[in-house]
Amino acid sequence: MQDHQNFLYSRWGAVKRHFPRRHVWIIGATAFALSLTLFASYASQPKVTRHALPVQLTAAAPESTTSTADADTEAGEPLRKLDQQVHSGDTLSDLFQRAGVKPAEMHQLLGSSSEAKQLAKLAPDEQLTFLIDPQGTLQSLELQRDPLSKLTFTRDATDTFQYALQQRQAEQQLAYRSAEIDSSLFLSGINAGLSNNLIMEMANIFGSDIDFALDIRKGDHFSVTYQENFFDGKKIGDGPIQTVSFTNRGETFSAVRYTDVNGDANYYTPEGQSMRKAFIRTPLDVVRVTSHFNPRRLHPIFKTRRPHNGTDYAAPRGTPVYAAGSGRVIRAGYSKPNGNHVFIQHGERYVTRYLHLNKLRVKRGQRVKQRQVIGTVGSTGYANGPHLHYEFLVDGRHRNPATIVRQLPKAKSIPSAEMDRFHNQTQPLLAQLENYQQPALAQSEEGSQTDSIN
Repeated sequence: MQDHQNFLYSRWGAVKRHFPRRHVWIIGATAFALSLTLFASYASQPKVTRHALPVQLTAAAPESTTSTADADTEAGEPLRKLDQQVHSGDTLSDLFQRAGVKPAEMHQLLGSSSEAKQLAKLAPDEQLTFLIDPQGTLQSLELQRDPLSKLTFTRDATDTFQYALQQRQAEQQLAYRSAEIDSSLFLSGINAGLSNNLIMEMANIFGSDIDFALDIRKGDHFSVTYQENFFDGKKIGDGPIQTVSFTNRGETFSAVRYTDVNGDANYYTPEGQSMRKAFIRTPLDVVRVTSHFNPRRLHPIFKTRRPHNGTDYAAPRGTPVYAAGSGRVIRAGYSKPNGNHVFIQHGERYVTRYLHLNKLRVKRGQRVKQRQVIGTVGSTGYANGPHLHYEFLVDGRHRNPATIVRQLPKAKSIPSAEMDRFHNQTQPLLAQLENYQQPALAQSEEGSQTDSIN
């Protein structure tokens, strides 16, 4: 800046010597205005602090020509994740609506595969996880059936949903429970730590040998081993019963679970005889008998002597009623005395009848299996309260349902060619049950000796 000013002063002296005074003043004024303009322009420029740059030891990368918008497009916009828990009464449409996904997306998913149709049958406490893009299009859906099973449906490049099943294995541990019955099997089982399902399973195993509505007495006792399932150190449920022993009125019945060469699991005696007869003793789970088989019973409504050709089981309205054995439905309908009723033909000789039902679950001509639900308890027809009237006919004659089952043949037993495999699989299980029972037996014997000494 100083050099620039000196230059202007030197040039100004030369001008004064060679030009008239009037011209000199014009030139001077012009030069002064130009100096002020240059100074103002210089002062307005930002000051820059210069630093020494570090030496670059690696080659510089070429400059990218992709804009920020292009980079976001290539990287993909983030998906929105929504978890929806299934509540009682929820439908798949309700869950899609809460997630903000259009019904068309749901119909496309349901039509993508046979596995996708499982989504239409949801149970409370299951969980759906939606992944949705910014345009509101469903990209994937996960269904958590339980802690071990997850179904995934993912949209691919062809706009089709692909199905995948993720199955994880639970850790299994053997558990043992035993109890003496004081009032009922149900209460004793609950007090021993058994779940409702395990109690029902135990009753089903001995359903052909023990009538749990009539035969149970105080002092009966049971011992059972079963599997408990754990996941990440937390119990998530019970597995099937492995072995069970039930003493009823001084007679002991034992059963063990065996999986045959075809993969079918059933319960057998330690000798290989099937625990399942052609008919179960009672067509309901836990019931109370209100009227027995009696050819000369006094009718509770008409107050006359009329044959009571079956057994009446009192149970709450809506209780499931099972087919006592496999067969074909020959009648399913309504009549004024019987109400809603079902008749089942079992082979050539046997017929079972179920009267006063609330709802029917089968139709005439339908094939049914043993313990299949055929209806629910009601009070239709000539009935003075919710109950099931159950009849058993042999060759067209009524027989007592409470006793006839004991006289009927059992289902098939283990074939002789498979007995070695049966013993190899079941003997360790039976030995485990016996080992668990030993301390209880020793304690019982010790108590008996003490009582006799005193």
